[in-house]
Amino acid sequence: MRWRTEKTSRLRASGFPSALGFVRWACVVRIVVAGVTLAAAVIAGPEVPAATIGTLVAAAVGSLLIGGYVVWYLSRGHGRMRRAYLYAQAMFDLALVTVVVHFTGGVDSQFPALYVLVIAVSAVLMPLSSSLVVTSLGITLYVTDIVFFHSAQIDAAIGFQVVVFVSVFVAISVIASRAHVAGVERHELEQEVRRLTLEASDILENIRSGIVTVDGDGTLIYTNPAALELLGLKGRPVLGQSFPKLLSGRSRELWDVIEATQRMRLKTQRIEGWVRVDDRAFPIGVTTTALNLADEGPVTVTAIFSDISGQKRIEELHVRNGRLEAVAELSASLAHEIKNPLASIRSSVEQLAQSERATADERFLADLVVRESDRLSRLLNDFLDFSRVRVVEASVLDLTEIARGAVDVVRLHPDCQPNTPIEVTGVTALVEGDADLLHQVVVNLILNAVQASGGRARITVEVREPDVTDVPGGLPHDTCLMLRVRDEGPGVPPELVERLFDPFVTGRVGGTGLGLAIVQRAVQAHRGAVWVDSTPGEGTMFTILIPAKAVLEVAA
Repeated sequence: MRWRTEKTSRLRASGFPSALGFVRWACVVRIVVAGVTLAAAVIAGPEVPAATIGTLVAAAVGSLLIGGYVVWYLSRGHGRMRRAYLYAQAMFDLALVTVVVHFTGGVDSQFPALYVLVIAVSAVLMPLSSSLVVTSLGITLYVTDIVFFHSAQIDAAIGFQVVVFVSVFVAISVIASRAHVAGVERHELEQEVRRLTLEASDILENIRSGIVTVDGDGTLIYTNPAALELLGLKGRPVLGQSFPKLLSGRSRELWDVIEATQRMRLKTQRIEGWVRVDDRAFPIGVTTTALNLADEGPVTVTAIFSDISGQKRIEELHVRNGRLEAVAELSASLAHEIKNPLASIRSSVEQLAQSERATADERFLADLVVRESDRLSRLLNDFLDFSRVRVVEASVLDLTEIARGAVDVVRLHPDCQPNTPIEVTGVTALVEGDADLLHQVVVNLILNAVQASGGRARITVEVREPDVTDVPGGLPHDTCLMLRVRDEGPGVPPELVERLFDPFVTGRVGGTGLGLAIVQRAVQAHRGAVWVDSTPGEGTMFTILIPAKAVLEVAA
């Protein structure tokens, strides 16, 4: 057991004088008493017996040596001593005080109060049982000395002195005990605050949102690693720098909202803006919080911002789904309304062309009307197929095998050249879905890649479990499977990417613009998501995310 025990540390935490302080003062008092004793022995000289002088000199020298050693030991920064030292110190101090009291008159001595000091120090530094032993021994030494060596009778004065010793012991013990309890509570509170501080620091260091704090002069006084990463400032000294200058050309909106929060002294604001770093631009959501609003001085603002590209993509997917549903209903209604009159027109024109009175020009025009009617009929059938995308029969399927089967179908298409490199990678990936519908989805995506690349660029189909970096924020990644179709073609023009899944939008001459719209509805029917990433000159990548186990609505 060390001298700086848990008890003494709790006393310090409570605001009670520290254990080191008590020890230092005890040493100082011991040295002073020893010095006075030695001086008294020297002054007394011949009037005092040699044995008495020898005893006083030995006590004084011992006190000086022990006190000096302890002061030197503590001055070197040592804060730990064994508990045995406390007992040895108490015994020596009791012996020293008893010698002083004995040679200064015993019951008539002016120094019994020194026992109080020893008792008080032991009550603070030692456990209750140990301090009780010290108190009892001090009383015993005092009474024994005055009764046996000074032949004094125990009277009210001596009894009062003993009561004083006991009262000091009780009072100091109670105070030390309460200080110990308060110290425990304060120590536990400090530990909790320290723990929460560490946790908060860990959270701020590892959170994916950027956090910056700017003072009233626009100086950056705090930032976490995510903010440096998002703003492209990683590796640069930024603290103490002007935040508007750091943001120059990166995010005007971020500084505008911070400056507005300071100027208008708003408690909080929320906006959306953009960050432009290294030829990349992405949207951010920003929330600002102002501090020290009650003061008249400058306002310190903390801004929390994050990349909301994933959220924007999710919102676009939802908007696109709703738009496709509306178009599907309209397409089904118009197709039914147009199909029957169109069939009547075609039949009538065909009969007129077969009439004996029809001229060659009339037959030519009739053939033209019939061909265009057939083309419109096929287009109406595409509309109906688009509106009828439903899961008809659900079963457990291997998505990788579906991809391989789709590649076999695409290779037979006239637009696919024999030497077109198409590679499928992936292991067994089981999903629940409609085999025909998923087959149509993969065929459309691979065929779209073949046609977009002119049948010459390399095409890869990848099936695997996604990780968190593969999907936009907000979409699940641990319960889904991912299929990606990637080509190394010319890419999709930026103005066309956002509308690529809309009906009747196509980048290919002669296309109806319904292929990718049907893909979107088929994936939606499987409770999945599909999106496209494309870079002009580098290629295009379509990604499908499908739940591995889904509760599907099977069409009747």
